[in-house]
Amino acid sequence: MSWYGVTDIWTYVIGAIGIILLPGPNSLFVLSVATARGVRAGYRGAMGVFVGDSVLLALVGLGAAGLLRSYPALFMAVKYAGAVYLSWVGLNLLRAAVWRWRSGVALAQADADTSRLGAGVGMDQPFRRALVISLLNPKAILFLLSFFVQFIDPGYEAPIVPFLILSAIIMAASAAYLSALIFAGVRLAQTFRRRVRLSATLSAGVGGLFMWFAAKLASASLH
Repeated sequence: MSWYGVTDIWTYVIGAIGIILLPGPNSLFVLSVATARGVRAGYRGAMGVFVGDSVLLALVGLGAAGLLRSYPALFMAVKYAGAVYLSWVGLNLLRAAVWRWRSGVALAQADADTSRLGAGVGMDQPFRRALVISLLNPKAILFLLSFFVQFIDPGYEAPIVPFLILSAIIMAASAAYLSALIFAGVRLAQTFRRRVRLSATLSAGVGGLFMWFAAKLASASLH
């Protein structure tokens, strides 16, 4: 029994929410941008994620996962490019955090340093940076394909319909989650302006997570 070609839709909804809630480079970047530069910049980063996810979903529909499996060298090139980019973002966050921790700057200087941090990791261009982070993840294409096909009725006459329904659900869940992160980041910024060393410590933690994401991506395989 399917609903417009979607089988077991509530199981999919629960699974999609679980996937969205898993921490990843996209959500951490949007949170960092919102913390450093406010709501508008946070939503520019979120738009980069939405566009990147839409491109990945379209590529899944066009069979990109099969292409990556057929040409392992292409998969290797994309995944290492993604790992290098995530490492660069992480290193810049760590470098800025170390500078802030050592200087122990006062409130007025902390605001100026936030601008420096933003420039260092691309927070001055959140849409473009979030888009690149989203796209340079071939494992996302493979995962989306393996997840989606479980809920599409192969006998449905118009497979594009269930594909669009499933895509809309996961994009709506992503929008709600990123919005929550953006407003949480703005609240965190108020605390960070008063406690510069706490801000530096958490920035270092985020930088370390980006380095970990890079290592995970570099070790990813097609299986």
